[in-house]
Amino acid sequence: MAQHYYVSLLLFFFFSTFTLITNSMSQMVPAVFVFGDSLVDVGNNNHLSLSIAKANFPHNGVDFVGKKATGRFSNGKNAADFLADKVGLPSSPPYLSIRSASNKTNAFIGGVSFASGGAGILDGTDKLFKQAIPLSKQIEYYSTVFTELVQQIGTVEAQKHFSKSLYALVIGSNDILGYFGGLGSNLHLKNTPQELTDSMALMLKGYLKQLYNLGARKFVMVGVGAIGCCPSQRNQNKTGACKEETNYWSNKFNQNVKSLLQEMKTELKDINYVLFDTYNVLLNFIQKPADYGFTEVKAACCGLGNLNANVPCLPIAQYCPKRTDHVFWDLYHPTEAAAKIFVDTIFDGSQQYVYPINLRKLIAL
Repeated sequence: MAQHYYVSLLLFFFFSTFTLITNSMSQMVPAVFVFGDSLVDVGNNNHLSLSIAKANFPHNGVDFVGKKATGRFSNGKNAADFLADKVGLPSSPPYLSIRSASNKTNAFIGGVSFASGGAGILDGTDKLFKQAIPLSKQIEYYSTVFTELVQQIGTVEAQKHFSKSLYALVIGSNDILGYFGGLGSNLHLKNTPQELTDSMALMLKGYLKQLYNLGARKFVMVGVGAIGCCPSQRNQNKTGACKEETNYWSNKFNQNVKSLLQEMKTELKDINYVLFDTYNVLLNFIQKPADYGFTEVKAACCGLGNLNANVPCLPIAQYCPKRTDHVFWDLYHPTEAAAKIFVDTIFDGSQQYVYPINLRKLIAL
């Protein structure tokens, strides 16, 4: 009996040790902090009482674990989930879900998501959806997390932790979509497109410097996609073609982001970054769909009306039987299948799409 007990104890110790070693080997970074909009929102907007930018209802989540809508604007996982998978961490939890928790000890240690559907770089973009967490507020929330982690693990350890962590930013689409119609903005009456994209880049640079001052050293910057090709924008064209003006200024903004990151690297030698060319990867999906396993590049999978873009993905909407065929899940957002390819490219892609290095190489620095 005693011998059986000791054998069981040894086996338990062996498997526990093996699990710890395996987990630490698969975990490539200590934490992932996510900032952005609905492309990476994992449930923050569920906690905003006034927001109309929510996805906590069917048919969202039809391919997620448990077939449950969680607040992700997707049929399944979004880019934030796939990024976490790649680096061996659980998905960073929504900040608002744990902010009011009675016991927050170690709640933020593996990272947290501040992303919010409807958020923009510019203050005011969030008002298009009545309520969202703009990037300025997301940075403010992060500063409280920074302070708490410093208190928990000490200044020296915290600085090591932050310097090895990833800071992912996926934002800018709502500012541009608001300007070019479809979201009820009057920005176009106040600014030229050049002024809009210049101010977006200027504000973004300021926010990145704030994150730098709060420990960030490794940035994953995701450029704005060819959003003139999303079903909502196509639906505004009688021909169903992409809105080229929207695409043009999306690309111009991405060029501004590339320049500002190069400037920051010159000013702040100890930062490193990945800039993902979402724009051209999305165009590849549209122009060469068969290469990526897609057959439908114009219509949304979930919705009603022309291109399934007259009605959003609400419970009354219909959704396609095979989501892996579609690039777009709803009016604006990619399917789980498209999001996975985006993140695979960020992680291991060539310099053609990830500049100046891919994520695997960034982590190794």
